[in-house]
Amino acid sequence: MREIIFDTETTGLDNKQDRVIEIGGIELDDHFPTGRTFHVYINPGDRQVHPDALAVHGITDEFLKDKPSFAGIVDELIGFFADARWVAHNATFDMGFINAEFARLGLPPVTNDMVTDTLALARRKHPMGPNSLDALCRRYGVDNSHRTKHGALLDSELLAEVYIELIGGRQTTFGLQSGDGGGQAADADEVIVVAGQRPHPLASRLTQQESDAHAALVATMGEKAIWGKYASSK
Repeated sequence: MREIIFDTETTGLDNKQDRVIEIGGIELDDHFPTGRTFHVYINPGDRQVHPDALAVHGITDEFLKDKPSFAGIVDELIGFFADARWVAHNATFDMGFINAEFARLGLPPVTNDMVTDTLALARRKHPMGPNSLDALCRRYGVDNSHRTKHGALLDSELLAEVYIELIGGRQTTFGLQSGDGGGQAADADEVIVVAGQRPHPLASRLTQQESDAHAALVATMGEKAIWGKYASSK
């Protein structure tokens, strides 16, 4: 399965008036990076970069003057994303802008069934948050120290690492082998999950706030609650 982890930078927050000025994407095949990337800067025409947006990404009107229009890069964009899932953090924002740009050119929108929102994934997995990209990088030990400004390609690279962690991609390895050690291949439809033994346990990803909140919840369940046994064993 092909997926493109992508990000956009824009002139502002209103996709009906503001424009996309940068798109970056990282290709994954079965959740593994292929090394293929997509990156363009885009001239927004007569729409200027809002000062608040400039403070976030640092992309100036002067820098964008000699860049191609969205119409000039759209074929390359569609070719790179063809038949792949679009994966973004807070995808509603990015897809709103992409589809607005497509609509201006009379192109069909990308439908929701082709989009994965990593923010929604993170909120389900970590309901107490925080779930910004920076917060998830800290949670999963992804080095984002070089991220002084937002940038579409850099943010895509960081998000690709976070996404693989969110879906558990680094927790197990998969192999078509028997589990009995006999060396015979498993059936073609059978996938054996082999989890490697870590030499040292991973540090807890729970924050102190999350741990305290859990303890407070367990305390309300009464003395016979099974969760009390686990809490008392820590």
